[in-house]
Amino acid sequence: MQPAESVNYIPEQAEILDTKNFTENEKFFRIRLKSEKCLGHIPGQFVELSIPGIGEAPISLCSSPTEKDFFEVCIRKTGNVTNAIHKLKTGDTIGIRGPFGNGFPVERLTQKNIIIVGGGLGVVPLRSLINYISDNRLDYKNIYLLFGTKTPGSLLFYDEFVKKADKHTTYMNIVDYPDKGWTGRVGVITTLIPEVDINFREAYSVIVGPPIMYKFVIRELVSYGMPKEHIFLSLERRMKCGLGKCGHCQMHNLFTCQDGPVFDYAQLENIKGAI
Repeated sequence: MQPAESVNYIPEQAEILDTKNFTENEKFFRIRLKSEKCLGHIPGQFVELSIPGIGEAPISLCSSPTEKDFFEVCIRKTGNVTNAIHKLKTGDTIGIRGPFGNGFPVERLTQKNIIIVGGGLGVVPLRSLINYISDNRLDYKNIYLLFGTKTPGSLLFYDEFVKKADKHTTYMNIVDYPDKGWTGRVGVITTLIPEVDINFREAYSVIVGPPIMYKFVIRELVSYGMPKEHIFLSLERRMKCGLGKCGHCQMHNLFTCQDGPVFDYAQLENIKGAI
């Protein structure tokens, strides 16, 4: 949690270096601070992106902090701010505050087997962690990437993750509704977990996705013996101001934007409505 005196309330200017439309509603941006400073984030943190006169929105980072000259985000159109950001193009300026929050525990995951589970847009913040692990591959053991989406067309970063698969990195995906060209798995993401060949009691898991997914994935992991303290999840969907002021993300005495967005399951298990 950042002390109040260290928070920069004034957005810093940043330049959009590149954009790419992934789907009708998801758009990828590569951005550089105009000061040419390194953003210096941790995988799992977020920034507040803003457009003067319209507003700002909390956005998860999807690039690894090993990339020093730029950072990347993938944004879904969900309201006035994100709709306006989607209209921006290469060379345009955007405001940024952050990074904020607690990220994934990359040091605790060192020399561990890791199951990374993503549902829908949850793959976006997970990409930051996956690329960080890839850039520091000798520091981690076997990695399992389990991703689920509604349709094949909504599988983000598919080609990129397929290329990472090797004898120590396993990539599996599944969809709810296949199209005519889909030859992969169909069903719910929990059906992929039995295919993971590791000791669950010593492994760790990182989960990001729609709220309904957490309950079932966590229950499956615990049934295989994974300790609750080894299961990390992001509650990024709860956030709004990023400063712990608006109360939108408050859970009892916790503020998701300040105490999270990443928590371990043991922290949240007894907080009503957290998951």
